Amino acid sequence: MKRLPRPPTGPVATSATLFACLFAVQASLLALTPILTPVAQDLGVPDSAAGLLRAVSGAAAAAVAIALVTTRRRRRLRELLIAGLTLLAGSALASAAAPTYLVLAAAQVALGAGVAIVLAGGMAAAARWAPPGRRAQVLSWALVGQPSAWIAGMPVIGILGQQNWRLAWLVPLTASLFALAGTIRRETGAPEPEPHPAHALVRRPGAARWALGELLAYGGWAGVLVYCGSLLTGAHGVPVAAAGLALGGGAAGFVVGTMLARRWVDRAARPLLLAVGPALAVMTLVFGALRPSFAFSVAAFALVALLSGARVIAGSAVGLDLDGVGPLQSMSLRATSVQLGYLAGSVLGGAGLAVAGWTGLGVVLAALTLASTATVARRRVPRLVKAGA
Repeated sequence: MKRLPRPPTGPVATSATLFACLFAVQASLLALTPILTPVAQDLGVPDSAAGLLRAVSGAAAAAVAIALVTTRRRRRLRELLIAGLTLLAGSALASAAAPTYLVLAAAQVALGAGVAIVLAGGMAAAARWAPPGRRAQVLSWALVGQPSAWIAGMPVIGILGQQNWRLAWLVPLTASLFALAGTIRRETGAPEPEPHPAHALVRRPGAARWALGELLAYGGWAGVLVYCGSLLTGAHGVPVAAAGLALGGGAAGFVVGTMLARRWVDRAARPLLLAVGPALAVMTLVFGALRPSFAFSVAAFALVALLSGARVIAGSAVGLDLDGVGPLQSMSLRATSVQLGYLAGSVLGGAGLAVAGWTGLGVVLAALTLASTATVARRRVPRLVKAGA
């Protein structure tokens, strides 16, 4: 029998697959953003009820991420990603066809589970699947999948959703199927190392402090993402369409920051965190507190996005090199921190906004970002090893 050719496993094929995985994650989370009002009208529920759908998917994602951290079962990344991407594709189909609000809410539970699985598995695969010496390259391309969904996916979601809100789900469905096709073509590979029990994991050198730092950092960045549109429309009075276009362009800064930082993450991830963190805190404060013009706020947002891109890849690299912790368990811990960070940023940022306006928002989010840097500075993270060593 003729032997079939081996699937492509080089850095380009691996990067493309993981880029698609993270793009699918973010596209799934974004799909509801421009269609909440049409969904509410079509399904006969208040706008507030439609908005709760995000909380449903977020709660499911947090619960599954915690389960991935605490499970003792050894898993293969390929099978884990296939399961997560199948959930994303299935949830997109179910959401598009949902006849009632309750069915749509159930689909969001599956979506949240898929998000947590693909986010953790995709980031772990960036370390495990990368050829020797190419981890930073693969990791950077995986990470920019999410902002690319903002830049390229959101306009398409908006255009399709304007015709019919059900069509908006074609974007996450297509992205999930593309990522699924690339993942299926890979070889199965060996199972991940046996996970530590949860109580032992948090006692590993630097693990708990790193996870707390990621939670705080994502709280600051998530707060910016949640309220940036309102700041531009509310503080500067620009139309929603103009604000969306400006924020899409500003989000490209995240891609730039990630690509600029990747040359250092294998050998100097912790120093990069210590350098970028304070600068990011200052720019977050500037974004909230100083609003002389629309152009200034857009530029400030772009700089926040650029520094956040550098901070995210550096923080991920530190987590992948935690002493004695496997990539899947560390990235599952990161996924948990991301979900809780989004919740913290939304709630605390909203409190700051309610108490002291946009300046209060900037102060709270900057404080979260600065606190994340303090968690890295207070305790030495184990020395990093280069990929493939």
